Amino acid sequence: MLQAVKGTRDLLPGTCRKFRHVEQTASQISSLYGFDEIETPILEPAALFLRSLGDTSDIVSKEMYRFTDAGGDDLVLRPEGTAGVARALISEGLAQDLPLKLFYRGPMFRRERPQKGRYRQFYQCGVELLGVDSPAADLEVIACGYHMLQELGLSQNLTLRLNSIGDADSRAQFREALKAYFQAHRDELSQESQDRLERNPLRILDSKDPRDRKLLEQAPRLADSLTPAALEFFKQVQDGLKALKIPVVIDPLLVRGLDYYCHTVFEFTTENLGAQNAVLAGGRYDGLVSDLGGPRVPGVGWAFGTDRLVLLLDELQRDWKSSASFALIPIGERAEQELPSLAQDLRRAGLRVDLSFSGNVGKRMKRADKVGALAAVIFGDNELNADRFQIKALKTGTQSEVPRAQIITELQRLITSP
Repeated sequence: MLQAVKGTRDLLPGTCRKFRHVEQTASQISSLYGFDEIETPILEPAALFLRSLGDTSDIVSKEMYRFTDAGGDDLVLRPEGTAGVARALISEGLAQDLPLKLFYRGPMFRRERPQKGRYRQFYQCGVELLGVDSPAADLEVIACGYHMLQELGLSQNLTLRLNSIGDADSRAQFREALKAYFQAHRDELSQESQDRLERNPLRILDSKDPRDRKLLEQAPRLADSLTPAALEFFKQVQDGLKALKIPVVIDPLLVRGLDYYCHTVFEFTTENLGAQNAVLAGGRYDGLVSDLGGPRVPGVGWAFGTDRLVLLLDELQRDWKSSASFALIPIGERAEQELPSLAQDLRRAGLRVDLSFSGNVGKRMKRADKVGALAAVIFGDNELNADRFQIKALKTGTQSEVPRAQIITELQRLITSP
């Protein structure tokens, strides 16, 4: 029997409802902050990610779905969203419209080991604020992310972890300090971190290997390498978050796994998802657009995995509500003939209507319960002759007779009733 490809899954109606809720919440909250939606292609040139993510990143070295198509083009299925937005800024000539505030959503692809809340085809939402190099932009995107998580009911279970990885001069100095320290302990490092030591020692800070974590306890701290300008930038971000009353934990070991980040990096984390506990993460990337061949355009943004947020909300037993629907229950041939036009009238008024298509009253009422209908509209010859239909609220069992002309008003009232 054919199965979905390993690491992918079918999003069935109940799961899709949860995904849409999370995505729509993110879209609605980000729009309050002035973010407009953008959609970039799932297929991108491989060079985009080789240049933006760096060949030492796990995404490029291990996880990208990369292939040559029939025309000889070197392509990838996009593994993340920021680089595509930066590419669009260049190729679509958007630099003249700066500053830009963009929101995106959609599927991403990485060939990593499937685990709880992590898939090879996964879904992300994110925001990017492009063209502003002041800490005010960092505060704007963090505030937007926090607001969105609050709207989803998650703020009581989250921690905002914050760090600065400084400017180019800060990172160059820190890289040399790290390299010297780990060279002295090379034999104690994991094999993966020994490889990273030669190519990009900053990536060792990401390691989860117990041997590496023990060495990190005594490793140089990036904070000791920050230039005065980087320290002042970080101070302004911290002061701004305090003014916004967003609680923060400074995490000196926090780095982002992609090469294009600078200055502010942050994660919202939870203890509810085991070791992989980040639910929303981001940071500043002032050199990305210029690295791709465009002008120097500062940027800052975040992204979250929709799959993981849905899982977290499930574990917290959030109530997933579908759109209120109504069942039409015709009795007799004449009522069956009237059914399509009545259903269409209700739908044109913005009401969701379910039709059973066949079966007796009992069977159709069971169907109404199964689909979670708020109420059933029941009508036969008597109701049609009197032009008054029966409306039964399925949660309470109460039933009332309503003139046909008032059915829409009554059903709308049921939606808003407590």
